[in-house]
Amino acid sequence: MAQDHTAGASTPKGRRNDVVNAQKEKFGGIKFGSAFFGWLTAIGMTVILSALATAIGVGVGAANSTDAGEAANQATQNAETVGIVSGIVLALILFLAYYCGGYVAGRMARFDGVKQGLAVWLWGIIIAIVVAILAAIAGDQFNVLSRIGGAPSIPVDGSLLSASGLIALAIAVLVPLIGAILGGKAGMHFHRKVDQAGIDHQAGLTS
Repeated sequence: MAQDHTAGASTPKGRRNDVVNAQKEKFGGIKFGSAFFGWLTAIGMTVILSALATAIGVGVGAANSTDAGEAANQATQNAETVGIVSGIVLALILFLAYYCGGYVAGRMARFDGVKQGLAVWLWGIIIAIVVAILAAIAGDQFNVLSRIGGAPSIPVDGSLLSASGLIALAIAVLVPLIGAILGGKAGMHFHRKVDQAGIDHQAGLTS
């Protein structure tokens, strides 16, 4: 049986691919359990990075302002710039957080890193929808995602219909998806390096 998997593989990488394909056929596919833990990682990183960004912003503002009234005037004059910078920071936070989440899912599942990253993103979307429905029925106090800085959530007050709301939704949907997929691929790639080390060791013993 082992000879069937290595037939025609003349290089260590080729032998590794044969072994991986056999393993993937049996253990591949989306692992929603791994993806859930990846989503938890993404949410945790979102909270940490958002708090860090807020602390840095407060520190920079305090260092650059000597008068509260002057600071308020500058904030009013530069509102558009502040909004753009905030959007960029939010996108970066979501990308890094979901990259970490996808990486965790890819490492746990071993195979199909893109699918694991997609599953992490789907967990975020599903939970955001469930929370939004609960908030619409029982009250906005149940919209727990709105209390997590930067966490993707679906507003229930109609603000989504504005241009800024649509942009925010695009950031909250697309950026985590890209980050989670890239993270999932990176997490899976770690296992391919481990597999290759095993094949190289085996080839060294049998050569």
